[in-house]
Amino acid sequence: MNFKDDTLDQKTYQSLYFSILKPRMIEEKMLVLLRQGKISKWFAGIGQEAIAVGVTKALTNDEYVLPMHRNLGVFTERQIPLYRLFSQWQGKMSGFTKGRDRSFHFGTQEFKIIGMISHLGPQLGVADGIALAHKLNNEKSVTAVFTGEGGTSEGDFHEALNVASVWQLPVMFCVENNGYGLSTPTSEQFNCENIADKAIGYGMDSHIIDGNNIVEVYTKVKAIAEDIRQNPRPVLLEFKTFRRRGHEEASGTKYVPDDLMKYWEERDPIENFEKYLLENNLITEAEIKAERKAIKKEIDSNLKQAFDEPEHQSSVEIEMQDVYQKFDFQSIPASKNKQEIRFVDAISQGLNQSMQKFDNLVIMGQDVAEYGGVFKITEGFLEKYGKERVRNTPICESAIVSTAMGLSIKGMKSVVEMQFGDFVSSGFNPIVNYLAKVHYRWNQNADVVVRMPCGAGVGAGPFHSQTNEAWFTKTPGLKVVYPAFPEDAKGLLATAIEDPNPVLYFEHKALYRSIRQEVSEDYFNIEFGKANLLREGEKLSIITFGAGVHWAIEYLDEHPEISADLIDLRSLSPLDEDAIFKSVRKTGKAIILQEDSIFGGVASDISALINEHCFEYLDGPVKRVGSLSTPIPFSGKLEAQYLAKSQLADVVKTLNNY
Repeated sequence: MNFKDDTLDQKTYQSLYFSILKPRMIEEKMLVLLRQGKISKWFAGIGQEAIAVGVTKALTNDEYVLPMHRNLGVFTERQIPLYRLFSQWQGKMSGFTKGRDRSFHFGTQEFKIIGMISHLGPQLGVADGIALAHKLNNEKSVTAVFTGEGGTSEGDFHEALNVASVWQLPVMFCVENNGYGLSTPTSEQFNCENIADKAIGYGMDSHIIDGNNIVEVYTKVKAIAEDIRQNPRPVLLEFKTFRRRGHEEASGTKYVPDDLMKYWEERDPIENFEKYLLENNLITEAEIKAERKAIKKEIDSNLKQAFDEPEHQSSVEIEMQDVYQKFDFQSIPASKNKQEIRFVDAISQGLNQSMQKFDNLVIMGQDVAEYGGVFKITEGFLEKYGKERVRNTPICESAIVSTAMGLSIKGMKSVVEMQFGDFVSSGFNPIVNYLAKVHYRWNQNADVVVRMPCGAGVGAGPFHSQTNEAWFTKTPGLKVVYPAFPEDAKGLLATAIEDPNPVLYFEHKALYRSIRQEVSEDYFNIEFGKANLLREGEKLSIITFGAGVHWAIEYLDEHPEISADLIDLRSLSPLDEDAIFKSVRKTGKAIILQEDSIFGGVASDISALINEHCFEYLDGPVKRVGSLSTPIPFSGKLEAQYLAKSQLADVVKTLNNY
C-alpha cells in the first residue's frame, strides 16, 4: 500500500494513525467484554477503520454523517465521550436512546451523526433530505452516508441515488464493499465487477478507493468533498475492504476461505500504516507506546464510569410520553368570513395557507408541480412557491418519505403526497420503522405529513381504492386523521402541518367533489383527538369516519324513527375515547362503521374498547360494519356489493330492535 503523500505533514500523518488506532483498541476491548457477558452484541469493524475515520476527517464537524454498524471511527472522530458510547451499548441513561435501542442505532444532533436502523436502506434517502435542506438553505455542505455492498441490493439504494442525481444533491454515498452480506458473498449479491459502475446509470460520478489505506481515503474524500461544496452533486464512493470477523460475533467466519482471510489480514490498515510511519521516521516506537497507553487509560476510565452508572429506570408514563414530541396545540378558531367550497378545495386552500405560514414547508410528490397533482390540489402552487418548495418526484415513495425525514432532521417541514393512498405500500418501511420510532428512540422528531387520497366509490378497482388507515393506527408514533367534511379537512390539515410529529392524513376521493360546506376563508386549525357529535339520539350510537359519516347521515335522514347519536371521529390516532364512551353509556348500543374490510380494522379495536370500558352499560352486542374481506372490485355493482354501506341498514335495524 502506498501511503506517501507530499501534501501531508508529520502531524497529519500521526493524527491519521492515532485516529484509526483508537477504534481498533476500543473494539478489542469490546470483544473481551462480549466474551465476559458485559455487552450483549458486537458488530466488528476490525480492518475497516480507515474508511470511517478518513471520511469523517474529510468533513467539517457541522456536516452530517450517517454511519452503520462498522463505523465506530465516525463516533470517535467526532469526539463523542467514550462513556456515553459505552453507556449506550449497555442500555444506560447516559447513552443516546435511554436504553430503548442498542449498538449504533441512534443519532445525535450534538455531533451531527444520524445512526442507522436495521432495515438499512432508508438512511440513504434520509441523507438526501439533509442534503436537500442544505441546498435549499444555500449551505455549502456535504452529507456522507454509509452502506454496505449488501445494502446496494435494496430498492432504497437505487431510489436514493436516483433522487439525489435528479435533484443534484450534495451527498457522498459511501459503500463499504467488505466482501460479504452476513455469509452471502458479493458474487451472489450483484453481477457486476464494481459497485461504482452502478453510478453510470444514475448519471453521477463515482470513485473506487482502497478502503484499507487511510491516506488514500482521507485525501481523496477530502478533495471530493471540497469539490461537492462548490459544485453540489451526488458522488458514489466504493471502498474496497474486507470484513474479517463475523457479521456479528455469534456468526463466525467459517464461510470465508482461509487464503482470502490471510490476504486481507496482510492488508491490515493499522499494521501497514504503522510500519510505514516507523520506516519513514514519521513516528517513533515511544510515541506509539505513549498513545496506546493514553487510549487504554481513556477506555478504562470511561468504562468504569459507564459500569458505575446505575441501571436505567423509567416508568410507563415516561415511556408513553416519549413516543411523540410534545406538541402544544394553540387553537386558531375559524373566522366568520366563510365561503361554500368543495372538499377538494378545502384541502387545497389549507395547504396553500400553510405554505404561506411556514416558509420552511416543502411539498413533494409525483406530478404535484406543473400538473398540480392528479386531483389538482396543488394546481397553481408552482407559480406561487417555485420548484424548490413544490417538487415533482420520481416514482420512488420510499426514498421520498426518507427524504422528508432528512428535511425534518434539518428543522424543515414537508408534506408528501401519495398519488393514491394504495401506493403507500411502496413507502411503508420508512413510515413505520423510521418516522414512527425516531422520537422514541433518540428524541428526534419527524415533522412529516403524508397525504393519502383513498377510498372506494369511484370505480377505481383494487389498486386505487383502498382505505388502509389500520396499517398505521396499529403503529405507535404515528398520528392518523380522516376528515369527512370540508371544514374539518382544512382545519385538520393545518394542525397536521403544525404538529412536529408524523401524520397520516387521509382524504377520501369520493368526497372531493361531492361534498360542499361553508368554510372559513382564513387560516384556522382543529385539534386532533376531538370527535364531532353530528346527531343526538337515545337508542343507538353510530361511530364512524370518512365516507362512513355520509352513509350514516343518508340512512338516518331516510329513517327519522331511528334515535341515534352519530359520532364523526375525525381523528383515529389520537382517538377520542371519552366521546365514544359517553355516547355508548347513554344509548347502551353501539355500531362502528368503517369502509375498510371488517377484520383487523379500526372498528375492531373500538369495539374492544367499548366492551372493556362500557360493558355494564350495554343493552346489546357491539356491532361492527365493514366491507367484504375481498380486494376492492372495479365493476360498479360489485363495488356497491363490496362496500359496508350495503350492510348498514340491516345492522342498524337488528341492533335497534335487540
